[in-house]
Amino acid sequence: MSDGTLRLLLPRPLRRFPADLAAIVLLVLATGVATLAPVVSETPLRVVLGLVFALFAPGYAFIAALFPERGPRVEDTAATDGEESERSAATLDESVQEADDRSGLTERADPRRAGSIDGIERVALSFGLSIAITPLIGLLLNFTPFGIRLVPIVLSIGGFTLAATVIAALRRQALPTNERFRVPYRSWIGSARAELFAPETRLDAVLNVVLVVSLLLAISSVGYAVLVPKSGESFSEFYLLTENESGALVADDYPQNFTVGQSQPLTVGIGNHEHEQVDYSVVAQLQRVSVQNNSTTVRERRELDRFSRTIPANGSANWTHDVTPTLTGDRLRLTYLLYRGSPPETPTTGNAYRETHLWVNVSSRSDS
Repeated sequence: MSDGTLRLLLPRPLRRFPADLAAIVLLVLATGVATLAPVVSETPLRVVLGLVFALFAPGYAFIAALFPERGPRVEDTAATDGEESERSAATLDESVQEADDRSGLTERADPRRAGSIDGIERVALSFGLSIAITPLIGLLLNFTPFGIRLVPIVLSIGGFTLAATVIAALRRQALPTNERFRVPYRSWIGSARAELFAPETRLDAVLNVVLVVSLLLAISSVGYAVLVPKSGESFSEFYLLTENESGALVADDYPQNFTVGQSQPLTVGIGNHEHEQVDYSVVAQLQRVSVQNNSTTVRERRELDRFSRTIPANGSANWTHDVTPTLTGDRLRLTYLLYRGSPPETPTTGNAYRETHLWVNVSSRSDS
């Protein structure tokens, strides 16, 4: 089935939509799916599409809206013979002048001359403008209630790109058919095939091989960097939180005074940045300690509770622990010990993976 037959199967509005702009629309939609979909967002496809989406698509759509006309062709801008060039220029000037005289126009921009850009300029400006447009959108988002977050950024850049694409399509439709910009896919493919498989000299053949090998190495390097990212530092967060008056969890206003046998809530939290799923264990102890010469000695300890949590990579977990003291005294240390896997027979701050604590005072019921 030929390309023309396939094109006829599409609805009329889609048949008239330029192929390069349709590719930009598909890129925006594919990036939205790859970035926001639960499963696909964890794959390298998100990185590949995201780079093209942020660094090329908005600039290309903006340039397409500014310059809907085709750029100068090689046969229009470079002459193979001096006399032929002069004749072509003279003929073109005469035809343009005659057309202007008939239509009553004083000056009309020819898309092959001033006011148009060629393919290389279009691609270069697409990258340059994208690098300028994307930070500007982020700057504007910073002054909105949405902030600089993933979903607002994807929607904002995608919305700008789609709006510019629609404007570009409308401006192209307003031009005569022979003046509209089109990406010369077939001529590019034909030229590439001729250069690669039918080189004129042996030197061209060697250079073609070097070019193909270089492209393969570059693609392989980028693919390896995307598929096998360098792991950062591995660590686990371990923290205590309290609930403020509005119900939010904050690292402030911890309870300091307890009564033996009476419970007060604390929120225990773990953040897993170990790059793998981890089975954690937490041991809560109330310790009577003495501090002398910057050395802390545990005189007495009572275990209050134990917890186990399995947390996936880059995940976190918070849960409420009702602290019920069983010791009385001032400056007791309420200690939480974190372990990867099962805790040892005698959990201490020395053998714990992470430790956090609060200093509390516990009174008896008769004192309260």
